[in-house]
Amino acid sequence: MRTRGDLATGYLFVLPVVVSLAVFLIGPIIYALYISFHHFSFLAPDQATWAGLSNYTKLFHDPRFIRALGNTSLYSLGVVPIQIAIALMLALIVDSKIKGKTLFRVVYFLPTVTSTVAVSVMFMYLFKNDGLVNLFLSKAGIPTFDWFNSLTFALPAVMGMAIWTTVGQFMVIYLAGLQDIPQELYEAAEVDGATPWQRLRFITWPMLKPTTFFILIMSIIGTFQVFDQMYVISKGEGGPQDRTLTVVFYLYRSAFKDFDMGYASAMAFVLFLIILLLTVIQRKFFKEETN
Repeated sequence: MRTRGDLATGYLFVLPVVVSLAVFLIGPIIYALYISFHHFSFLAPDQATWAGLSNYTKLFHDPRFIRALGNTSLYSLGVVPIQIAIALMLALIVDSKIKGKTLFRVVYFLPTVTSTVAVSVMFMYLFKNDGLVNLFLSKAGIPTFDWFNSLTFALPAVMGMAIWTTVGQFMVIYLAGLQDIPQELYEAAEVDGATPWQRLRFITWPMLKPTTFFILIMSIIGTFQVFDQMYVISKGEGGPQDRTLTVVFYLYRSAFKDFDMGYASAMAFVLFLIILLLTVIQRKFFKEETN
């Protein structure tokens, strides 16, 4: 039988975590929700006035927010599928019987643990007018571009950087999923004369669906929250002509440059609802696929 002393001891052990969550997570979320219904600035918090739903309705009449949401959606659509495909391919390569697997893992994973700001600065030098990328293009007789100042190529260039930076992280997750697949399935398929492609299609891919679902959710959340690459590449402006302006970038500008904290908070909750909706849709789709 548990005594009151045992219960009290248990509660004391979890109390620091509960207090930390309440103070640093739950409390700020509730306060941000409160702020989102007010005209609020940290420069004059005592002059906050009730705004009702005006901050939320303003979002969908704000051309910069519409542009930022479009850029973010396009960025996610471009990065997520390529990211997942490359991560799976690299995981299959590293999981195969090749020499130097440890070296490959380190090389593929290294960009993930590198500072995003450092990677962004490196790509700025690679993609500048006289950078390495344009040098190779000119040698091959292909037209060169001013990548990060181009209305057409600024966002795709950042997409390429994002894929290179994060694909190693998802490769490791896929690798863990591959190593959980029972080898007996592959041995039985080999005895039955299954080709490598058939083993991949009918054993590996179905067994990796839970892993793929997790990676898909994490990748979408990451792409919808992109900020630092865009900030560094565009030098804090979101240019050229808002082509690299994302929702979180615009949220930052609204909160800390325009000091419209109520509008920024409303933007944050709309972004949360979009990500939640996408997660629910994907979960339903993957459940139907499993059934």
